[in-house]
Amino acid sequence: MSDPTSEFVGVNHRVANPARIYDYGLGGDHNFAADRERFEMLEQVDPDARLVVSANRGFLRRAVRYCMQQGITQFLDLGSGVPTVGNVHEAAHQIDPSVRVVYVDNEPVAAAHTRRLLRGLDNTAIVEEDLRDPEAIMSAPETRELLDFSRPVGLMMVAVLHWVADADVAGLLARYRSFLAPGSMLAISHLTDEHLPEQMGQVGEVFDETTEPVTYRPQSQADLLFEGCDLVSPGVVYTTEWRSEPHEAVHPPERAKIWAAVGRLR
Repeated sequence: MSDPTSEFVGVNHRVANPARIYDYGLGGDHNFAADRERFEMLEQVDPDARLVVSANRGFLRRAVRYCMQQGITQFLDLGSGVPTVGNVHEAAHQIDPSVRVVYVDNEPVAAAHTRRLLRGLDNTAIVEEDLRDPEAIMSAPETRELLDFSRPVGLMMVAVLHWVADADVAGLLARYRSFLAPGSMLAISHLTDEHLPEQMGQVGEVFDETTEPVTYRPQSQADLLFEGCDLVSPGVVYTTEWRSEPHEAVHPPERAKIWAAVGRLR
């Protein structure tokens, strides 16, 4: 696998990035040697590293399908990362090709490859902005063209908030909710160290040497993030427990390392 360094001159490919590490963990090829080395370091401290990323991707697909069952036909995917298999528009378009999806990511490699993937798809777009700036995202031409915020939207924040170190992450969520119509759905998954603190401390040390150190938040903080929403069953659980099929179960469930939940905006 060769590094596409000549294509991304402005990217420091010697420093690993979580989006590209995640891509490699899912079997993607939009990553650099530094990203692959970091993931291999993750596997040394957590042999379940590939299970963690695949289980999270499984939650994303199930959450998209659930939102569609509730009548959602438009999605905003924040921190969408590199477009590996099983992304939002693929999961949605298997059911309804007319569903509209706006991806948001400011990592150059992720944004560039997403833009390529979406060529020829009129009802999808990528906005290259920082998710910490909801106003810029909501006012972007691509967002305004594809999404109608007078109707419910599926807001996906899957495995992204643990890269936001701001202590007022609940305030960030409130800013997003202010744009959303009642009946909108919010899907969140988040790394936690509450059940495996020693191992996750080692995982955190691996991410300390990347562009985005990790911030763990316990399941108990979900109440703050889902303020104004009614959680749907089964509530806040590990990714492999959220409306999963029997073959997706993991024992013990904390091996998934990421909790997940979906809420409906009141």
